[in-house]
Amino acid sequence: MKKVAVILKGYPRLSETFIAQELLALEKAGINLIIYSLRHPTDRDVHPIHSMIQAQVKYLPEYLIWHPFRVLFGLVYSFRSKNFTQLLRVFSQDLRRDFSVNRVRRLGQAMVLYREIAEDRNWIYAHFLHTPASVACYCSILSDIPWSCSAHAKDIWTSQKWEIQEKLNRLEWLVTCTASNREYLSGLSSRSDNIRLLYHGLDLERFLDVRKQHINDGSTEQARVMILSVGRAVSKKGYDILIDALAKLPEDLHWKFVHIGGGPLLNSLKSQAKALQLQTQIDWLGPLSFGKVLEQYRTADIFVLASRIDSDGDRDGLPNVLMEALSQRLACISTDISGIPELLRDEKNGLIVQSEDVDALSNAIERLIRDAEYRNELSSEGRRTMEKTFDLKRNVKLLVDMLSE
Repeated sequence: MKKVAVILKGYPRLSETFIAQELLALEKAGINLIIYSLRHPTDRDVHPIHSMIQAQVKYLPEYLIWHPFRVLFGLVYSFRSKNFTQLLRVFSQDLRRDFSVNRVRRLGQAMVLYREIAEDRNWIYAHFLHTPASVACYCSILSDIPWSCSAHAKDIWTSQKWEIQEKLNRLEWLVTCTASNREYLSGLSSRSDNIRLLYHGLDLERFLDVRKQHINDGSTEQARVMILSVGRAVSKKGYDILIDALAKLPEDLHWKFVHIGGGPLLNSLKSQAKALQLQTQIDWLGPLSFGKVLEQYRTADIFVLASRIDSDGDRDGLPNVLMEALSQRLACISTDISGIPELLRDEKNGLIVQSEDVDALSNAIERLIRDAEYRNELSSEGRRTMEKTFDLKRNVKLLVDMLSE
């Protein structure tokens, strides 16, 4: 059984409950974990699942200049590694292609990790293929501890191909959460057999089946339909597209849109909604704790996520919030981006529209508002999908097996 150093960019994070679910499942399977986080938490709240994780959490220097002695001791200690020259060669090659402060910070954090990593650790496992994987890779070179990685979305699609290729050739294995990710990464690797598909899934013990029946059809104020979305207000989530789609709904429909999440675009989205005279029909709830989010899932009628590919290539992988919504028998609408069609099958367990197509999105929302019976059909199949294909207990077995070898 491996004793694993888990490298995370930040911990704990409200937006990364899929990682917390995985860590808890690994602990329950007997995998010994210590978490090394590159950043301190910024969220005011944490999910209850974080308190269930027993692993010790250690924080590496977020900014090297704030911890000069830890960095200096890490550098001196790294001189003693027989692989220090190899690390400098690899790092200098990386720095020539990515001359940035962040690149230097990765090296510094890796050397501090090398000095401070628990002596009994025999495996390094990084979540995300960009910064955490760089720290894991550099530390692995110094320590000769093998490493592996879990890749998701932004870390894949905004990373340079040369860097992905070199990491894939240095790690032992990689898991990724969508088939589209796996196909892309396999095309960059000379060892595609070490890239595995692992849907991160959902812990259905925490998302019990509510077996609700949809009856509201938006025909009157009493039959008003609640439309929900959960996600950070960032470009790739397409909330500007969603607001435009809501503005196109017929005036005879009665609905309310509820958004949960923070993010840098929140104020501009509120201004957009006000300009379209939608401010009385939208509730902006900001970031909420798990329990309050779950309450919203259980009272809503429709879940919408208008994901798009951002200008820098960033995109969703397989959004956890869609799985959460399906588990609570919400009829879901989303777009044809990345791994979303692997979860939502159009007209079977949800509706898929083309990304950035405002009219198609508005028509899909209107259709589900008016047809409560169809929402029941989709939501029932959505719950079955989660139980059959995206149950965390079943899916995490692959990871447990690889970390138990």
